[in-house]
Amino acid sequence: MPSTRPRRVALFVTCLVDLFRPSVGFAAVKLLEEAGCSVEVPPLQTCCGQPAYNTGDRATTRAIAAQVIDAFEGYDAVVAPSGSCGGMLSHHYPGLFDDDPAMKVRAENLAGRSYELISFLVDVLGVRNVAARYPGAVTYHDSCSGLRELGVKAQPRNLLGSVQGLELREMKTPEVCCGFGGTFCVKYPEISNAMVGEKSADIAATGADTLLAGDLGCLMNMAGKLQREGSAVRVRHVAEVLAGMGDLPAIGEPEHG
Repeated sequence: MPSTRPRRVALFVTCLVDLFRPSVGFAAVKLLEEAGCSVEVPPLQTCCGQPAYNTGDRATTRAIAAQVIDAFEGYDAVVAPSGSCGGMLSHHYPGLFDDDPAMKVRAENLAGRSYELISFLVDVLGVRNVAARYPGAVTYHDSCSGLRELGVKAQPRNLLGSVQGLELREMKTPEVCCGFGGTFCVKYPEISNAMVGEKSADIAATGADTLLAGDLGCLMNMAGKLQREGSAVRVRHVAEVLAGMGDLPAIGEPEHG
Protein backbone atom coordinates (compact mmCIF):
# COMPACT_ATOMS: atom_id res chain seq x y z
CA MET A 1 0.00 0.00 0.00
CA PRO A 2 1.55 3.32 -1.02
CA SER A 3 2.06 6.00 1.57
CA THR A 4 -0.57 8.70 1.26
CA ARG A 5 -1.11 12.11 2.78
CA PRO A 6 -3.87 11.85 5.42
CA ARG A 7 -7.13 13.21 4.12
CA ARG A 8 -10.13 14.46 6.05
CA VAL A 9 -12.77 12.04 4.90
CA ALA A 10 -16.42 11.89 5.91
CA LEU A 11 -18.09 8.50 5.88
CA PHE A 12 -21.61 8.43 4.46
CA VAL A 13 -22.80 5.41 6.38
CA THR A 14 -26.04 4.73 4.37
CA CYS A 15 -29.39 3.72 5.86
CA LEU A 16 -29.05 -0.02 5.32
CA VAL A 17 -25.57 -0.17 6.83
CA ASP A 18 -26.68 1.85 9.83
CA LEU A 19 -29.81 -0.21 10.47
CA PHE A 20 -28.86 -3.71 9.33
CA ARG A 21 -25.08 -4.15 8.97
CA PRO A 22 -23.02 -1.63 10.99
CA SER A 23 -19.94 -3.83 10.55
CA VAL A 24 -19.73 -2.55 6.96
CA GLY A 25 -19.30 0.97 8.30
CA PHE A 26 -16.58 -0.15 10.71
CA ALA A 27 -14.85 -2.02 7.89
CA ALA A 28 -14.95 1.12 5.74
CA VAL A 29 -13.39 3.20 8.52
CA LYS A 30 -10.65 0.59 9.01
CA LEU A 31 -9.78 0.52 5.32
CA LEU A 32 -9.75 4.31 5.04
CA GLU A 33 -7.62 4.78 8.15
CA GLU A 34 -5.15 2.14 7.00
CA ALA A 35 -4.87 4.12 3.75
CA GLY A 36 -3.88 7.24 5.71
CA CYS A 37 -7.21 9.04 6.02
CA SER A 38 -8.59 10.87 9.00
CA VAL A 39 -12.18 9.64 9.08
CA GLU A 40 -15.20 11.38 10.58
CA VAL A 41 -18.84 10.31 10.69
CA PRO A 42 -21.04 13.43 10.67
CA PRO A 43 -23.79 12.80 13.24
CA LEU A 44 -26.46 14.79 11.39
CA GLN A 45 -26.33 12.71 8.22
CA THR A 46 -29.46 10.92 7.06
CA CYS A 47 -30.76 9.06 4.01
CA CYS A 48 -29.41 10.18 0.64
CA GLY A 49 -32.98 10.52 -0.60
CA GLN A 50 -32.81 7.84 -3.26
CA PRO A 51 -36.12 6.07 -2.35
CA ALA A 52 -38.00 9.36 -2.67
CA TYR A 53 -36.10 10.20 -5.86
CA ASN A 54 -36.93 6.84 -7.45
CA THR A 55 -40.62 7.28 -6.72
CA GLY A 56 -40.71 10.77 -8.24
CA ASP A 57 -41.04 12.74 -5.00
CA ARG A 58 -38.67 15.59 -5.88
CA ALA A 59 -39.79 17.90 -3.05
CA THR A 60 -38.87 15.38 -0.38
CA THR A 61 -35.66 14.48 -2.20
CA ARG A 62 -34.61 18.16 -2.33
CA ALA A 63 -35.26 18.59 1.39
CA ILE A 64 -33.19 15.51 2.20
CA ALA A 65 -30.42 16.54 -0.17
CA ALA A 66 -30.20 20.00 1.41
CA GLN A 67 -29.68 18.40 4.81
CA VAL A 68 -27.01 16.06 3.45
CA ILE A 69 -25.21 18.95 1.76
CA ASP A 70 -25.13 20.81 5.08
CA ALA A 71 -23.88 17.77 6.99
CA PHE A 72 -20.98 17.04 4.63
CA GLU A 73 -19.70 20.52 3.90
CA GLY A 74 -16.01 21.15 4.49
CA TYR A 75 -14.64 17.63 4.06
CA ASP A 76 -12.00 16.72 1.50
CA ALA A 77 -14.00 13.70 0.40
CA VAL A 78 -17.30 12.00 1.15
CA VAL A 79 -17.11 8.22 0.88
CA ALA A 80 -19.96 5.71 0.88
CA PRO A 81 -19.73 1.89 1.05
CA SER A 82 -22.48 1.80 -1.58
CA GLY A 83 -22.50 2.50 -5.30
CA SER A 84 -26.17 3.47 -5.26
CA CYS A 85 -25.79 6.09 -2.52
CA GLY A 86 -22.50 7.27 -3.96
CA GLY A 87 -24.16 7.62 -7.35
CA MET A 88 -27.04 9.57 -5.86
CA LEU A 89 -24.69 12.12 -4.30
CA SER A 90 -22.33 12.42 -7.25
CA HIS A 91 -24.72 12.14 -10.19
CA HIS A 92 -28.22 13.19 -9.17
CA TYR A 93 -27.96 15.91 -6.51
CA PRO A 94 -27.02 18.82 -8.82
CA GLY A 95 -30.07 18.31 -11.03
CA LEU A 96 -32.37 18.66 -8.05
CA PHE A 97 -31.50 22.34 -7.78
CA ASP A 98 -31.65 23.59 -11.37
CA ASP A 99 -33.97 26.39 -10.22
CA ASP A 100 -31.75 27.42 -7.29
CA PRO A 101 -28.30 28.57 -8.49
CA ALA A 102 -26.77 28.89 -5.03
CA MET A 103 -27.85 25.41 -3.93
CA LYS A 104 -26.85 23.96 -7.28
CA VAL A 105 -23.29 25.19 -6.75
CA ARG A 106 -23.22 23.54 -3.32
CA ALA A 107 -24.66 20.32 -4.73
CA GLU A 108 -22.07 20.28 -7.51
CA ASN A 109 -19.35 20.82 -4.93
CA LEU A 110 -20.54 17.83 -2.92
CA ALA A 111 -20.90 15.75 -6.09
CA GLY A 112 -17.28 16.43 -6.99
CA ARG A 113 -16.12 15.21 -3.56
CA SER A 114 -18.28 12.08 -3.35
CA TYR A 115 -17.01 8.57 -4.02
CA GLU A 116 -17.85 4.92 -3.64
CA LEU A 117 -15.55 3.31 -1.06
CA ILE A 118 -13.57 0.83 -3.17
CA SER A 119 -13.22 3.26 -6.06
CA PHE A 120 -11.91 5.89 -3.65
CA LEU A 121 -9.34 3.49 -2.19
CA VAL A 122 -8.04 2.35 -5.57
CA ASP A 123 -8.55 5.30 -7.92
CA VAL A 124 -7.95 8.21 -5.55
CA LEU A 125 -5.67 6.86 -2.81
CA GLY A 126 -3.81 4.39 -5.01
CA VAL A 127 -4.30 1.38 -2.71
CA ARG A 128 -3.10 -1.76 -4.44
CA ASN A 129 -3.26 -4.42 -1.72
CA VAL A 130 -4.70 -5.11 1.70
CA ALA A 131 -3.42 -7.06 4.68
CA ALA A 132 -6.30 -9.50 4.91
CA ARG A 133 -6.87 -13.24 4.74
CA TYR A 134 -10.03 -15.05 3.68
CA PRO A 135 -9.66 -18.76 2.94
CA GLY A 136 -12.18 -19.96 0.41
CA ALA A 137 -13.74 -19.36 -2.98
CA VAL A 138 -15.77 -16.19 -3.54
CA THR A 139 -17.83 -14.79 -6.38
CA TYR A 140 -18.50 -11.09 -6.92
CA HIS A 141 -21.76 -9.42 -8.02
CA ASP A 142 -21.50 -6.08 -9.82
CA SER A 143 -24.25 -3.86 -8.44
CA CYS A 144 -25.99 -1.74 -11.06
CA SER A 145 -25.32 1.78 -9.78
CA GLY A 146 -21.71 1.14 -8.85
CA LEU A 147 -20.99 -0.45 -12.21
CA ARG A 148 -23.03 1.69 -14.58
CA GLU A 149 -22.92 5.10 -12.90
CA LEU A 150 -19.52 4.99 -11.20
CA GLY A 151 -17.47 2.50 -13.23
CA VAL A 152 -16.74 0.20 -10.30
CA LYS A 153 -15.68 -3.09 -11.86
CA ALA A 154 -11.97 -3.86 -11.73
CA GLN A 155 -11.25 -2.05 -8.45
CA PRO A 156 -12.78 -4.60 -6.01
CA ARG A 157 -11.38 -7.49 -8.00
CA ASN A 158 -7.90 -5.98 -7.91
CA LEU A 159 -7.99 -5.65 -4.12
CA LEU A 160 -9.52 -9.11 -3.66
CA GLY A 161 -6.55 -10.46 -5.59
CA SER A 162 -4.31 -9.39 -2.71
CA VAL A 163 -6.34 -11.21 -0.02
CA GLN A 164 -4.45 -14.28 1.17
CA GLY A 165 -6.23 -17.59 0.64
CA LEU A 166 -9.01 -16.10 -1.49
CA GLU A 167 -9.97 -17.59 -4.84
CA LEU A 168 -12.25 -15.53 -7.09
CA ARG A 169 -14.67 -17.49 -9.25
CA GLU A 170 -16.59 -15.31 -11.67
CA MET A 171 -20.28 -15.78 -12.41
CA LYS A 172 -21.39 -16.16 -16.02
CA THR A 173 -23.34 -12.91 -15.72
CA PRO A 174 -21.91 -10.91 -12.77
CA GLU A 175 -23.16 -7.63 -14.28
CA VAL A 176 -26.84 -8.66 -14.49
CA CYS A 177 -29.17 -6.99 -11.96
CA CYS A 178 -30.16 -9.05 -8.92
CA GLY A 179 -33.69 -7.65 -8.97
CA PHE A 180 -33.41 -5.41 -5.90
CA GLY A 181 -33.39 -2.01 -7.56
CA GLY A 182 -34.39 -0.07 -4.45
CA THR A 183 -38.15 0.37 -4.65
CA PHE A 184 -38.33 -1.85 -7.75
CA CYS A 185 -38.51 -5.00 -5.64
CA VAL A 186 -41.46 -3.51 -3.75
CA LYS A 187 -43.33 -2.35 -6.85
CA TYR A 188 -42.72 -5.50 -8.90
CA PRO A 189 -42.09 -8.38 -6.46
CA GLU A 190 -42.79 -11.17 -8.96
CA ILE A 191 -40.34 -9.80 -11.51
CA SER A 192 -37.79 -9.11 -8.79
CA ASN A 193 -38.06 -12.66 -7.45
CA ALA A 194 -37.58 -14.12 -10.92
CA MET A 195 -34.48 -11.99 -11.44
CA VAL A 196 -32.89 -12.93 -8.12
CA GLY A 197 -33.72 -16.57 -8.85
CA GLU A 198 -31.62 -16.40 -12.00
CA LYS A 199 -28.88 -14.71 -10.02
CA SER A 200 -28.87 -17.39 -7.31
CA ALA A 201 -28.54 -20.09 -9.99
CA ASP A 202 -25.56 -18.22 -11.47
CA ILE A 203 -23.99 -17.99 -8.02
CA ALA A 204 -24.48 -21.70 -7.38
CA ALA A 205 -22.89 -22.60 -10.72
CA THR A 206 -19.59 -21.03 -9.66
CA GLY A 207 -19.20 -23.41 -6.72
CA ALA A 208 -18.10 -20.47 -4.57
CA ASP A 209 -18.81 -20.63 -0.85
CA THR A 210 -19.12 -16.84 -0.43
CA LEU A 211 -20.93 -14.10 -2.34
CA LEU A 212 -19.54 -10.56 -2.24
CA ALA A 213 -20.80 -7.22 -3.52
CA GLY A 214 -20.45 -3.53 -2.74
CA ASP A 215 -24.10 -2.65 -2.08
CA LEU A 216 -25.95 -3.90 0.97
CA GLY A 217 -29.37 -3.72 -0.67
CA CYS A 218 -28.28 -6.17 -3.35
CA LEU A 219 -26.59 -8.37 -0.76
CA MET A 220 -29.67 -8.55 1.46
CA ASN A 221 -31.85 -9.36 -1.54
CA MET A 222 -29.57 -12.17 -2.72
CA ALA A 223 -28.98 -13.46 0.81
CA GLY A 224 -32.72 -13.76 1.36
CA LYS A 225 -33.18 -15.75 -1.85
CA LEU A 226 -30.24 -18.04 -1.12
CA GLN A 227 -31.57 -18.76 2.37
CA ARG A 228 -35.06 -19.52 1.07
CA GLU A 229 -33.49 -21.99 -1.33
CA GLY A 230 -31.50 -23.63 1.46
CA SER A 231 -28.14 -22.56 0.03
CA ALA A 232 -25.03 -22.68 2.23
CA VAL A 233 -23.40 -19.77 0.39
CA ARG A 234 -22.33 -17.06 2.82
CA VAL A 235 -22.99 -13.43 1.89
CA ARG A 236 -20.74 -10.51 2.86
CA HIS A 237 -19.99 -6.94 1.86
CA VAL A 238 -16.67 -6.75 0.04
CA ALA A 239 -15.37 -4.17 2.54
CA GLU A 240 -15.69 -6.69 5.37
CA VAL A 241 -13.43 -9.18 3.61
CA LEU A 242 -10.92 -6.54 2.53
CA ALA A 243 -10.75 -5.21 6.10
CA GLY A 244 -10.04 -8.66 7.53
CA MET A 245 -13.48 -8.95 9.12
CA GLY A 246 -14.53 -12.05 7.23
CA ASP A 247 -15.07 -14.07 10.41
CA LEU A 248 -18.21 -12.09 11.29
CA PRO A 249 -21.59 -13.80 10.85
CA ALA A 250 -22.67 -13.61 7.23
CA ILE A 251 -25.49 -11.33 6.13
CA GLY A 252 -28.75 -12.92 7.25
CA GLU A 253 -27.10 -15.11 9.88
CA PRO A 254 -27.78 -14.49 13.58
CA GLU A 255 -25.24 -12.38 15.40
CA HIS A 256 -23.09 -14.03 18.05
CA GLY A 257 -24.82 -13.58 21.40
